[in-house]
Amino acid sequence: MGSLGVEPNVLQVAIVGTGIAGLTAAIALRKHPNINVELYEKATELKEIGASITLGPNGLRTLQRLDLEDCISDKVGYRGPNPISRFYRHWKTNEIIGEDFYEDVSEPLHYTARFHRGHLQQALLKHVPRETIHLKKKLVNATVEDGNYVKMEFQDGSTATADLLIGADGIGSGVRKSFAPDFELEWSGHTAFRGIFDASLVESIEGVPLDSTHWWGPDTNFFATRLAQNLFTVQGGIYADPKDPVAIAKFRDGGQWDKEADIQLLREKYVDWNPVVKSLSEVTPNVRYYPNYFCGSSLPTWIFGGRVTLIGDAAHAHGGAFATGGSLAIDDAYALYLALTTELPTSATEKPSSENIMRALKLYEGTRRPHAVKLLKVVHANNEMKTRKIITETQETDLELRARAKRGSNTTWLHEHDVVTSFEDARAASLKAENRMA
Repeated sequence: MGSLGVEPNVLQVAIVGTGIAGLTAAIALRKHPNINVELYEKATELKEIGASITLGPNGLRTLQRLDLEDCISDKVGYRGPNPISRFYRHWKTNEIIGEDFYEDVSEPLHYTARFHRGHLQQALLKHVPRETIHLKKKLVNATVEDGNYVKMEFQDGSTATADLLIGADGIGSGVRKSFAPDFELEWSGHTAFRGIFDASLVESIEGVPLDSTHWWGPDTNFFATRLAQNLFTVQGGIYADPKDPVAIAKFRDGGQWDKEADIQLLREKYVDWNPVVKSLSEVTPNVRYYPNYFCGSSLPTWIFGGRVTLIGDAAHAHGGAFATGGSLAIDDAYALYLALTTELPTSATEKPSSENIMRALKLYEGTRRPHAVKLLKVVHANNEMKTRKIITETQETDLELRARAKRGSNTTWLHEHDVVTSFEDARAASLKAENRMA
């Protein structure tokens, strides 16, 4: 496993988590000749698990910058026939009532794509040497020792050290718990039911769109799309008052994250919807259970002890709103790579000092945290609005629903965000601040 002193002139980086965030960070950082990366994963094997994941133009663009075209090709991800970001259909009539259009996307490879999470993970794994991945390593504690290095302790009793620790271990991040033990996620009141199955099961259903489609209803939504490799996925769900003890018992605590759920929960919810949605719910063989957790408040910092930082859901769990979690994590990883490269040029003959590392982490945080905070504010406002409607038993009228769909999601600032431009702006602001202090 990773340890200090093996290559004294090389920055030793430890990444906890081998999901999309961790693998992207590893691939990016391994491009630097003076950075060595070791990954630690609690799972016993690297297998294709999980639900579907959406990557928007921003995340796809970043993966292409890392020369990962094979990971975002049509063999791995699915893109509908129409170059439109999102379609919204009416829950009862099935008519298209809204669309989201791209504003500045011309490269077909950057059109929004849907993936089986396991397929994307396996594609990324081809770019990471297996000997750098250590399985069965569940982090139980991490500490910064004398400000000079990070020590990690794992459930099996083993330890490892590194110059820099990156927490890419998702919503239940062990790295975050080590350094912000009192920070807790909140249940939004939403619970998703998601299923992935062979696409042949939908062939008999008339009118299934070729494009990935959202059906919007007055109290919930339904999503369906084809995936690569002849798969199909659906997602439904319920919204409840997050403080309602009945809802807490039935939905928040009624099942474990990513565990099989009662298929009847999906079918009963959509029994009165249009024939396409109803039929899709009926042919879905099984669903898994995903209570929606998010950061009730923003972490005040993503930097701990000058040698630890967080990326992806470990830093800013937002409950999957706007299907942007995967792209956010990818852009986090790339911004961190850019920041470290700024403080550790490829021509460097020695590893960066503690001051260099801290500057890099601040530059990374300055690039990404304002963007994440802005998103969390939107998520908080939307969650509060939904909860208020549930408590007051206020249901959206059909006219209001159609007007909302016509307006679209208004998320171009998310899906077409350019992390390189954001990084350059943050770097310029940092240099300006340093000059003022000089």
